[in-house]
Amino acid sequence: MKVVIQRVTHASVTIEGQKVAEIKSGLLVLLGIINEDTKDDINWLTKKIANLRIFNDADGVMNKSLIENDGDAIVVSQFTLHAATKKGNRPSYIKAAKPDIAIPLYQSFVNQLEVELGKEVQSGVFGSDMKVELLNDGPVTIIIDTKNKE
Repeated sequence: MKVVIQRVTHASVTIEGQKVAEIKSGLLVLLGIINEDTKDDINWLTKKIANLRIFNDADGVMNKSLIENDGDAIVVSQFTLHAATKKGNRPSYIKAAKPDIAIPLYQSFVNQLEVELGKEVQSGVFGSDMKVELLNDGPVTIIIDTKNKE
């Protein structure tokens, strides 16, 4: 699994003119899934996201987690995170999991993040043409790949 995490002051997802998800302060999580991803990836990654200390404390130092900050989260499926761009100019998405594998893992990821945070997590609609709006706070943008834990 690969995620791009953005600390936001607000974010929303709109599909066909209807807002389906909206948060104030928190994290927008763009999630890419490959066939090799497992429940272990979900558990490790959701725990990491919930506890990542990227929110400012009283001294303005990034020292608080999403849990400690009582922030919200939106998760959006993003197969393009696994684009292969080595050859030519048209990205290949062959590494991205097909819906029969990706949808259950996506839903499990959202559910497990809810468990970690102890609250509802907003989400987009898998496979939909989504319009994602956000105000990146900082900006703080972090990329995490469960296959390359750095």
